[in-house]
Amino acid sequence: MIANKSTLAMCRFVLAAALSSFAMIGAAQAQQPTPAAVELARQVIQVKGGNNMFDPIVPGVIESAKNMFLPTNPGLAKDLNEVAAQLKKEYEPKRVELLNEVARTYAQRFTEQELKDLVAFYKTPLGQKVIVEEPRALDAAMSRAQDWANNFSEEVIGRMRADMKKRGNNL
Repeated sequence: MIANKSTLAMCRFVLAAALSSFAMIGAAQAQQPTPAAVELARQVIQVKGGNNMFDPIVPGVIESAKNMFLPTNPGLAKDLNEVAAQLKKEYEPKRVELLNEVARTYAQRFTEQELKDLVAFYKTPLGQKVIVEEPRALDAAMSRAQDWANNFSEEVIGRMRADMKKRGNNL
């Protein structure tokens, strides 16, 4: 059961990360998207390379299921590996199903025109640069934010010690 919970948590984390990477300013009201909007959303995801983020989910779930059985059935490792390999091939189409689900969710938040504009934007040189540089910029920004928070923490700790010392307490 633990393997299933960790698999579910991993899938939720990957999906959350993927969906948050697609977040853009402005959103349409949540609605049932048209097939055209879902297709446009799929194009946005694909042009950004977001569909690659979902590639490890299906094989990961299969591996986790296999690994759930291995500890109590180590003698079945060969058979479990063969079944897992077969299931990976058999369930390959599930990647498309997942992409469709994500595209539908995305299409609920943007109008068809916004999606068309996003596809057009991401195909421009600037859009391509955003695709490449945005993850790097976010990593650098998170690193800077962490450094800032560490420095701020030291300042706050120093201040607390000083103020507590004025009250006769040494921390």
